[in-house]
Amino acid sequence: MLPWRRLLRPLAVLALAAAVLVPVPAQAADAPSRGWNNWSCKPSAAHPRPVVLVHGTFGNSVDNWLGFAPYLVNRGYCVYSLDYGQLPGVPFFNGLGPIEKSAQQLGTFVDRVLAATGSAEVDMVGHSQGGMMPRWYLKFLGGAAKVNALVGLAPDNHGTTLLGLTKLLPYFPGAQDLLTTATPGLADQIAGSDFLNRLNAGGDTVPGVAYTVIATQYDEVVTPYRSGYLTGPNVRNVLLQDLCPLDLSEHVAIGLTDRIAFHAAENALDPANAERTTCASVFDTP
Repeated sequence: MLPWRRLLRPLAVLALAAAVLVPVPAQAADAPSRGWNNWSCKPSAAHPRPVVLVHGTFGNSVDNWLGFAPYLVNRGYCVYSLDYGQLPGVPFFNGLGPIEKSAQQLGTFVDRVLAATGSAEVDMVGHSQGGMMPRWYLKFLGGAAKVNALVGLAPDNHGTTLLGLTKLLPYFPGAQDLLTTATPGLADQIAGSDFLNRLNAGGDTVPGVAYTVIATQYDEVVTPYRSGYLTGPNVRNVLLQDLCPLDLSEHVAIGLTDRIAFHAAENALDPANAERTTCASVFDTP
């Protein structure tokens, strides 16, 4: 093989990574004035359900969605995002409170979106905890009647070992109690937690909701990455690298900047008009 041909694959990887991780234009920062969290938005016939975006742990309603919210708005969706799981005295970094309480906050927000848009149902896209927490709302708080589809970007549906680090907690007396007291939202996400045992008891899904999980094999937060997958009817589990082997996105990038993941997520929101997701999807129009 000629030397230059050996360079093609690494160069292709670098080119794709540069495209995926390209910074969001500055004007995205005022996305709310361009239709994101625009409470006068009325869903169209093409996209009849508003989309609720649910941020991840340490995220918030703006920073987590500077890439994906404009992506959807530019395609004609009514898009809304909320803050949840706030702790007293901790600004900006949300998703740290008890997840059951966060699910109640989500329910209140969904009711507000439905009232403003006149819609009967919403679709949801969540990143990390934001892809898992809505399942409590669907399963225990009546959310299944108000949600058509839930799309999770690297969700921790069955918890995480954080590459095995959580298995060290028993060796440090008091560490688990401190974690539970100070940041219950983190403790709830440890594999085997009481919260996750209750969430997943009796099955991962509820009838009437379409579930899509989009995972990345390079996830360093949800470990093992397959723990994010769901089992049950009306479930589609997708590995990002099956769509594009060159995609190097890890846990953060899949939700913040990865346009291949964005393309796959939109397909899940509008399956009747879905287009094949490939490496070239990164070059779709903004």
